[in-house]
Parts: sequence; C-alpha cells; structure tokens
Amino acid sequence: MTDASPRPVEVTVLVPAYNEAETIVQLLERVSEQRIEGVRFEVVVVDDGSEDETVAVVEARPELYTRLVRLPHNQGKGGAVIVGLEVAAGDFVLFQDADLEYDPADYGRLLQPVTRFGADIVMGSRLIAPELTRVHYFWHKLGNRGITFLFNLLHNTTFTDIYSCYILFRRSLISPAELRSRGWGQQAELLSLAARRANVIYEAPISYHGRTYGEGKKIRARHVLDVIAMMLRARLGV
Repeated sequence: MTDASPRPVEVTVLVPAYNEAETIVQLLERVSEQRIEGVRFEVVVVDDGSEDETVAVVEARPELYTRLVRLPHNQGKGGAVIVGLEVAAGDFVLFQDADLEYDPADYGRLLQPVTRFGADIVMGSRLIAPELTRVHYFWHKLGNRGITFLFNLLHNTTFTDIYSCYILFRRSLISPAELRSRGWGQQAELLSLAARRANVIYEAPISYHGRTYGEGKKIRARHVLDVIAMMLRARLGV
C-alpha cells in the first residue's frame, strides 16, 4: 500500500543580513519555531559582507539555518537577494529581513492562500487589518501608498502594500539572472515580473514593528525615485 499523502510545500526563507548581529539570532529562533502543516522550510542566510559579528553569531547556532552564504564584500540587499535566489531550493521563496520589524509568526497567514487556493504570489500587507502595527513615519506611509498606486495602475492589480518585506512567490516565476536592479528598486522589478506571470495572487495581513532611524532603519526618501524608475522600466520592458 502506497502513501497517498501530498508532498509538502517546500519554502525557502531567504534572510539577507548586513550588520545585524544584535537581532539575527533572535529572528532565526522565531523562524525555527514555525510549524505549518503541509509546509517544510529551508532557511538560507546571506551575509552581505557584514563588518560586525553577524557571521560569528550565526555560525554559533547552525541548528537555526540550512545554509549560510558569505559574500566577501557588501553588495547591497539586492545583490544578496540574487545570490540567495541562486541557491534556493524551495518551491516558494519568502523574504525575511534579519531585523525584527516583521514577525515569522505571520508565516501561517502568508501560506494559507498557497495551501488552500494554489496561490503563486502572496504579498504581506501592513494595511489590511493587521493585528499589530507600530506607529511609524508618516512620509514613509504616504510614499508607500504612492508607489503602490502607481504599481496597480501599471499592472491592473489591487495591492495595498507592495513594499512590505513579506513577499512569498513561486520560485519558478523568477530567474535571478533576469533581475537587473541591486538597489531598492529590486522588489518592484521582481514583483512586476512575477505578477505578470502568476495566475493566482493574494494578500495577507501581517503585523509590523518598524524600526526608527536610530534603531537602524535604512530606507530614505530618495530611494522612492529608484523604485518608481524600476517600476516603469519593468513594465515597459526597457
């Protein structure tokens, strides 16, 4: 008699890290706590040339990850993402920042559209009734609404939050070799390509515990220009 149980959904949790020694172990511990029926995780950490003790604290806890990739020098988050995609083995990829702004306890919500409805992309949204959201910068929220509106206009979609960290997507939708951006515009490029190829797209509410600039937040207003330029280039194919 053969086992008729379905094969688990394999998910690569991709963690780019740069100088995150203070938070990355706690983050990886939270990831390791996630148990979702029908889902199996691999955890790929890409150290982006950190200058602090990030590598040392991760290497001290090998049970918390599947693979650690060390880049010899800083390539920016986009470069780390490309390297991570090249080694990812899961059916799906889920981006996870190495800080504690986003909570792995939301993985169940993100994966529900995959396991129940066969979703190809699930975008975590901080704007559709999250359980908890830390009050953060007004201009960040306004800028996010602006770029989300433009993305929806270009792609005829109804996203509410295209620049949260949590984007879960079928790995076969994207080849890392086709990603041109290594800056803040990369997520817009990736989502533009994936959304055009996906059949089923969902959003799921997630909590958000945003850092202040004093706590290490890196994004600045000038990065919006890179995002807008990449959205237009990706949509127009130039």
